[in-house]
Amino acid sequence: MQRLALWPGRAPGAAGGEGASAGLTGDAPTLSVHLPEPALATGAAVIVNPGGGYRTLASDHEGRQVARWLNRIGVAAFVLRYRVGPTHHSSVSLLDGQRAIRWVRHRAAEFGISPRRVGMLGFSAGGHLAVACATRYDDGDPDAADPIERQGCRPDFVVPVYAVVNGEVRGRKADEYTPTDTRVDANTPPAFLVHTHEDRVVSADQSLLFYRACLAAGVPAELHVFGFGEHGVGLAVGDPDVRHWTGLLHRWLVRSAFLTDGARMAVSGRLTIDGQAPGLAWVTLIPLDVNAPSARARTDRGVDGRFEIDAAHGPVAGPHRIEIHHLSDRHPFDASGDCTLDDSRVQVLHRHLRAGEPLALAV
Repeated sequence: MQRLALWPGRAPGAAGGEGASAGLTGDAPTLSVHLPEPALATGAAVIVNPGGGYRTLASDHEGRQVARWLNRIGVAAFVLRYRVGPTHHSSVSLLDGQRAIRWVRHRAAEFGISPRRVGMLGFSAGGHLAVACATRYDDGDPDAADPIERQGCRPDFVVPVYAVVNGEVRGRKADEYTPTDTRVDANTPPAFLVHTHEDRVVSADQSLLFYRACLAAGVPAELHVFGFGEHGVGLAVGDPDVRHWTGLLHRWLVRSAFLTDGARMAVSGRLTIDGQAPGLAWVTLIPLDVNAPSARARTDRGVDGRFEIDAAHGPVAGPHRIEIHHLSDRHPFDASGDCTLDDSRVQVLHRHLRAGEPLALAV
């Protein structure tokens, strides 16, 4: 594990003048580097922001242990030691977060990661830092003498976990927890949000604020509010239910194509069952590459069994297991209450999907 300074000398806004030469202490924000085993590496990277109310950093259960989990799913992790109060305002923390994204992109080749798949995950105040970075970014300065500053600082995705997103709405520390939900627009990166209903430190309404803003702006987002669990649970390894948020995040990263360099493609085709279009059915495309996204479409007799999946939701080229889920022989539905199938039926095909090739599926 390496721990490296974000700036080669004194960091901008440093109060005491400490920097890399002072042993990475005091006013020197740093990143610790945690890389997955080469056989597992997906090329994705996540900067991890521990929480601590912008006063401390919970660097064990919201830092290094999170990095180790990310490594186990093939993701490179960089734990951020950002500057906190009372010495530093959250605007300085934001500067550190932006620099961390630029830094990781600048050194992407060195760490074997894609500069186009760099996300940020943060807990509580670290979650606020993550959404602040997601809503306050630039494309870099192409004329900067420092090559790191030429990199853009928009994260490709963001994972706020029991985060404060608007201190004014929360009614506490409005100056530190600046509004982020009000800055969401169509260019805000996709978000995966986690909270618990029982959180008495940061209400789950904070995550709802950001989710609703994403929904209104057309930004891809997923929200999970667990019924049980207090604030500050981290990976929640001791809770048999909340602990599943990490698995849900993993599935979201796969489904969103953040764990593959493959290009998503549009798919169209037609399904017949026993020679005719089904009353109602699903076509599910499951890649054999576990890091590639799945895709699905619904079809029925009203469209003669035809289906289309746009490129934003489509698969990547390669071998796939195709599941045909037959739900009903009736189309259209009526008010009789009569049923045609006791259970849905599934049949499986195997195909190698290629861009531009229509899928003719007959079972």
